[in-house]
Amino acid sequence: MSRQGFEAAAEQAVILLGPSRTKDLAGVFARGRGLEHALLLVQVPAAGDAIRALYAAAQSDCIPSAEAAAYLRGFVAGWSRRGDEVEVRTVWSGPATPGVPVRATARVLTEVVSRARSELLAMTYAARRHPPLISALREAVARGVEVHVVVETRQGAAGLLDGPEPAAAFASVLGLRLWHWAPSAREHERARQHAKLAVADRRVLLVGSANLTESGVRRNLEAGVLVTGGAAPQRAAEHIRELQRRGILRLLP
Repeated sequence: MSRQGFEAAAEQAVILLGPSRTKDLAGVFARGRGLEHALLLVQVPAAGDAIRALYAAAQSDCIPSAEAAAYLRGFVAGWSRRGDEVEVRTVWSGPATPGVPVRATARVLTEVVSRARSELLAMTYAARRHPPLISALREAVARGVEVHVVVETRQGAAGLLDGPEPAAAFASVLGLRLWHWAPSAREHERARQHAKLAVADRRVLLVGSANLTESGVRRNLEAGVLVTGGAAPQRAAEHIRELQRRGILRLLP
């Protein structure tokens, strides 16, 4: 009997829910409770679709509830061990130096986008159209990745950003969701949305000084780190999602 649909849905659910909430969901399956009970108990709005897909896959693949619960618990155990393996590498934009191997920001950025299978979150202060990044984002949306990009706005920057709105850099990526830190939600009038990062599937995190611009990822002298595994990517994604849930970050119209 094929279980590929259920296994794929389970992986997406674990990525979005994290170990603790996935164990709660496994308990719901173990007790033979239905979808509505699961959505009520595991209140993670961003994961609602993943939970629905998991229930649908379990029904489609004829997976008994007890087996579904056991699979989820086993998957969490394996995922947690995988998360213990952490790799941290430096990333640079600008001039290279002979004999010192470094990874280029532009290449690493597109790799992070390409590695996303379910969720990609990014933040930037300034943004300009960078064709390799735009192509990678389009491909991500096409394969079903939920893509969210947080940008500063000219209003939020209070005159410190020139040219078109940073959001315009992503206008050609249909299905991408753009967010901003609304000026009305800021405690201080001089506060800025200055974070620069990208996190794929809560597993890979690129964070540094480079904006999502051609100059930021290629020409300027910028530095960052690429973190694979461990808690940092998970916590970064959770923080962004919580800022969205609380209305601190808001969808751009």
